[in-house]
Amino acid sequence: MFDLPLRPLKDLLFTPLCPHIPPSLKPHHITLLAFLSGLLSTLLIFLSHTNTRLALLFWALNRALDCLDGTLARHRGTASDLGGFLDLWCDFIVYSILPIAVAAGAADSQADAGRWVAVAVLEASFHVNNFVLFYVAALVEKARAKGERGSGSDSRRRREELTSVSMRPALVEGLESALLFTAMLGYPSAIEGLSWTMAALVVVGIGQRTVWVFKALW
Repeated sequence: MFDLPLRPLKDLLFTPLCPHIPPSLKPHHITLLAFLSGLLSTLLIFLSHTNTRLALLFWALNRALDCLDGTLARHRGTASDLGGFLDLWCDFIVYSILPIAVAAGAADSQADAGRWVAVAVLEASFHVNNFVLFYVAALVEKARAKGERGSGSDSRRRREELTSVSMRPALVEGLESALLFTAMLGYPSAIEGLSWTMAALVVVGIGQRTVWVFKALW
């Protein structure tokens, strides 16, 4: 919901760091470091909920590095579709594993059923959302290639997005996801309620983008 207006701010914060990064350290290296930090965060919370602070530390590192890789690529003029693919590939894996790791780490015989149902519904919402998200992206790119959306406002919007894939705004985007995942890591015992909450918000976003598809194709 807030990703588009916040992306220029993200570049404003991270661009000053770029000149201090050694040339040998490429944007995709930072992407992989972010990926490893995210995986380590999920492993720590899975092993024990006493690792909450350490898990949050590596999660914060994951989010910071995830902001830095794209900013560095744009700063160096090396942004590419492959880099965008790798960034999203790593993000989606970490996003999918994190709720499962939190739920598994909180496992107890009494509450397992409800917790796992909540996480399963959340994961299912991710899959449907990803399908809708990238179908929308494909439609936008197809229309752009045909010149049907070549207006100045569309070009300006694409520059503002600062992402390799065009994404229609929705209730839950990167910022909202990061906040909810942070809450899961910080309060593992609340994983069931947080999962239901996030799933409901994601479903609203699916509805928003689905309406856009029908309006675009009807």
